[in-house]
Amino acid sequence: MAFELTGNPLADIAAPIEELSESFNSTFVVSFGNGIGLTQYTAWMILISIVVLAVVLVGVRKVQVVPKGKFAGLIDWGYDAVCRNMGEGAIGHGWKKHIPFLATLFFFILISNIIGLIPGAKTPTGSLSVTWALALISFVYFNAYGIKAKGGLGYIKSIAPSGLPKPMVPVIWFFEFFSLVIRLLTLAVRLYGNMFAGHMILGIFAIMTQFFILEVAMAGASVVVALPSIAWALFLLVMYALECLVAFLQAYVFTILSAVYVGLATSSH
Repeated sequence: MAFELTGNPLADIAAPIEELSESFNSTFVVSFGNGIGLTQYTAWMILISIVVLAVVLVGVRKVQVVPKGKFAGLIDWGYDAVCRNMGEGAIGHGWKKHIPFLATLFFFILISNIIGLIPGAKTPTGSLSVTWALALISFVYFNAYGIKAKGGLGYIKSIAPSGLPKPMVPVIWFFEFFSLVIRLLTLAVRLYGNMFAGHMILGIFAIMTQFFILEVAMAGASVVVALPSIAWALFLLVMYALECLVAFLQAYVFTILSAVYVGLATSSH
């Protein structure tokens, strides 16, 4: 993001940060009129869906017991992590039939987060509407399997733990039902909040780095004057590395929570 110094440090920094904040607003890249069109986040979501499909197809093109090549090995490692940690570990009995859903969630969110770290790209998970959609899909999925496993009335009854004194059942059921519904909110907001905040921080660090570099250029190539710009550049690299880790962790957290909810919904206990 380029900007010029005006001599007022606060204004020089505030204007780019405001522009950065506005860049996260959803805008139409293709408009059909009457508020209908293709937004930037929807366009990136479609693109990333194609990338995910291509990655999976290329990764499994030559399936072998021992994958050959770093790319195939990386895909196999990710799929194995979904199977073992998120499927078998979180769901237990009957976990295999949920792997296609969990793997789709994991790879879509992970690739979305990683592509969002490319300068100029937009991550769909940085939009609350997209994370709401993902959370709603997960919410419908684990409730549907809960109803399928226990029946409609049985699933409703299972919301409250068994073995409670009868007078306590309605009270506990209400709190457990509220906890069940709130999962939709927590799944959506956790992913959105982490990705949005991380990209804002990266943007602000990039602005501060550029600001101090311009200050150095105007003041001359003094080592003392250049120290703040060097420090901000190092901070930016550290934050970028940290955001790469967050990109993986948020994909992992969203997927494993979905798996845990599936396990809770389908468990007989």
